[in-house]
Amino acid sequence: MDNPTREDAFNLLREFTKSESLIKHGLSVEGVMRYFAKKNNEDVEKWGIVGLIHDMDYEMYPEEHCIKVREIMEEREWPEEYIRAVQSHGYGLCVDVKPETLLEKTLYAIDELTGLITATALVRPSKSVMDMKAKSVKKKWKAKQFSAGVDRSIIEKGAEALGVELSDLITDTIMGMREVADAIGLKGNVEEG
Repeated sequence: MDNPTREDAFNLLREFTKSESLIKHGLSVEGVMRYFAKKNNEDVEKWGIVGLIHDMDYEMYPEEHCIKVREIMEEREWPEEYIRAVQSHGYGLCVDVKPETLLEKTLYAIDELTGLITATALVRPSKSVMDMKAKSVKKKWKAKQFSAGVDRSIIEKGAEALGVELSDLITDTIMGMREVADAIGLKGNVEEG
């Protein structure tokens, strides 16, 4: 498969992922990756596809997360660039594939961050990312018991690898999630002006 399509990616995600929250996470990361690709004049489709499928082996193979994905994608003849990018987001956790390209570093930086932003949005009165600012996320960041499963050190390492301020990374990730707010259930009850 030379150029996998979004449909190929979504079908692959659905084949291995039944949890709606994991599907929404994939859609969140896809939206943010597309946002960053546009911002950096990169291949929006490729970045989006990698974001969409980045956790496709997590539900069925949690002990082999970022490892099993190689076998699954190679069987389906996905390009090595996509396989490596997906694997690299587990760097230091479950694989030793270091994020090297801008795509890989971005995925590594924003994966955990989308989870923290989602959790922050869900405790807001609006239940939305549409009216959220980085300072709301930074306030929750300090409360270690809030969304305790989110590894904040990975987000910090990702921001550092990208050479961006944490606040800017948070703001851009929120902006990317706004573009898919309906699909991920975070449009909330914000009145549009």
